[in-house]
Amino acid sequence: MITVDKIIKHLSDKFTKDPSSNIGKLLSIMADQLRDVEETFERIRDWRDIDIAEGTTLDKIGTIVNQSRGAATDEVYRILIKSKIARNLSTGDINTIIGVLSTALDCEPSEIEIKELYTDPVDPEPATISLIKLPLQSVNEAGMSPIQFARIIQQTVAAGVRVGAIEMTGTFQFASGSTTETSSTEGFSNDVGTTGGYFGAVYTPGDDPDLPI
Repeated sequence: MITVDKIIKHLSDKFTKDPSSNIGKLLSIMADQLRDVEETFERIRDWRDIDIAEGTTLDKIGTIVNQSRGAATDEVYRILIKSKIARNLSTGDINTIIGVLSTALDCEPSEIEIKELYTDPVDPEPATISLIKLPLQSVNEAGMSPIQFARIIQQTVAAGVRVGAIEMTGTFQFASGSTTETSSTEGFSNDVGTTGGYFGAVYTPGDDPDLPI
């Protein structure tokens, strides 16, 4: 950070190096102005980060990758931009799709699992995938509905590939046998909802129109 003391140190010995001197007071005024410029440049640098940028600055990042905002909040728009960047680089294979989704949801790739349905023993279907493991909590924290997130998934896969059922995993489960043990992440919630597990969900994409996100 620019300070008057740092500036004074660069003066030659012909000048009085005292911040309270006349020249020190003048340099103090200059240091305040330079510090404002320095903070502005630091803000510009920081706001190049998608996770920090807000408002119109985030809109400009979206324009670069050709991702419109629609009615999305900054939080949702960040996910759309990240997934758009990843989709632009996607080759359409399963590992890439998992990478795109984990980037969009800010979760570990191991939390997502995809199954190709052409090998399904009951109802095989060619060119179709099913997400059999997707963290619902990450979707909720992202501020997106399952339908909105399903749109991102469908746009991530290769052309001609259909997305079947999307299973979003929860954490709720009953204890095995009779037990008095409690869990803050798996059982029923308390009165204020600060502990307890949450249910999962299953969504099957249909032909309903795109949401205005």
